[in-house]
Amino acid sequence: MIRTRFAPSPTGYLHIGGARTALFCWAYARRHGGRFILRIEDTDLERSTELSRQAILESMRWLGIDWDEGPVYQMQRLERYREVADALIRADKAYHCYASKEELDAMREAQRERGEKPRYDRRWRDSNRTPPPGVKPVVRFKTPAAGEVAFDDLVKGRIVVGNAELDDLVILRADGVPTYNFGVVVDDIDMNITHVIRGDDHVNNTPRQINIFHALGAALPHFAHVPMILGADGERLSKRHGAVSVTQYRDGGYLPEAMLNYLARLGWSHGDEEIFTMQQMVAWFDLAHISKSPARFNPEKLAWLNQQHLKAADDVRLAELARPFLAADGCQLDRGPDLARVVALLKERVSTVEELADAAVYFYRVLAPTEALRQQHYLPEVRAPLVELRDRLSTIAWTREEINATLKAVVGQFKLKLPKLAMPLRLMVTGEPQTPSIDAVLALIGRDEVMHRIDAQLALFPQ
Repeated sequence: MIRTRFAPSPTGYLHIGGARTALFCWAYARRHGGRFILRIEDTDLERSTELSRQAILESMRWLGIDWDEGPVYQMQRLERYREVADALIRADKAYHCYASKEELDAMREAQRERGEKPRYDRRWRDSNRTPPPGVKPVVRFKTPAAGEVAFDDLVKGRIVVGNAELDDLVILRADGVPTYNFGVVVDDIDMNITHVIRGDDHVNNTPRQINIFHALGAALPHFAHVPMILGADGERLSKRHGAVSVTQYRDGGYLPEAMLNYLARLGWSHGDEEIFTMQQMVAWFDLAHISKSPARFNPEKLAWLNQQHLKAADDVRLAELARPFLAADGCQLDRGPDLARVVALLKERVSTVEELADAAVYFYRVLAPTEALRQQHYLPEVRAPLVELRDRLSTIAWTREEINATLKAVVGQFKLKLPKLAMPLRLMVTGEPQTPSIDAVLALIGRDEVMHRIDAQLALFPQ
């Protein structure tokens, strides 16, 4: 059975690159009827926080990337790492190193002065020296002195690295906490991981990890290193390119299905398909169609995709998502029309739920037009037609069709073009120069509120 894993470090929020990695791992497992494991690599004691851990789990739940096993926490497995490290020492495949930080700094400085690549000189590898008193050693792995590491990456192809390029890496720190390269291997073996799908910033770690797999007599998983995500300027994606964490997009009114759709298209494709569901992605997903080139993050494309998914989304669901934004804007939703009906009218015109809420404000709170708009459209010659319209609207059946017919009748009576009357009416009722069709807007706001708003604004018209 195929088993994949996503293994974030709780040192910050789940960012776009991590979410894409999680999606690819999840989709590959789902595509093949396998298992997707969540592992929290929390061994960076200085930077790991409970807040970050919660944010990662919350982001994955929001996206709908569900896991079959876990979360497994590395800090709860320290005894297991010590056990494996001890086994490697007994097998003469690892050793204690007592070199102090000062010794290592001096060693590297001397190497730099000689024009050499700074690296550990293996001074304790086969040493018979008596360990210095009071010093807690680290455990280093005995990297093979000769030969090479070769593996077939499922994205990048054949990769070969000479062991001479690798030094004896620390696998267990003096405090008993494993280093990244060691903890990952032990975990992947214990969890029977068959496919390691991760960012290509880890590709340099893979030869080191493969040597540890071999030393432990374990079968290698398949590796697939996914190219990184760049900003539109070709630089590595960072905060200066805009929001980079999943929660920022959630809080800004993006839909999880749109975010997943966009993440899937960042470096993977299925023909010319642009808009698809996660069910479709799972049916289509393979590693062969992951691009070998870095993907470029395009906020405009994400906004467009979100707009497409908004159009297809259920109105009641969107209303619930928009409700907190409107409440924060001082809107009393129990004093206006059904929010789901408002959503149905507005959702074709916006790109995010936040924009949807902004567009809905005038249904629940009076907005006054700017002075500039009043001077432009509150003209003496349209006051009489507006008074006539107001009187007629007070008696008709309150439907969109009747409102539209009444507008046309007044326009015909006063020999006006429709925009001449519709624009000041729109401003009087909504405070905005652009809205959906004014008859639909009036029908939703309701007769009493429309009458109240028209009367208040008529008082501001020039006589």
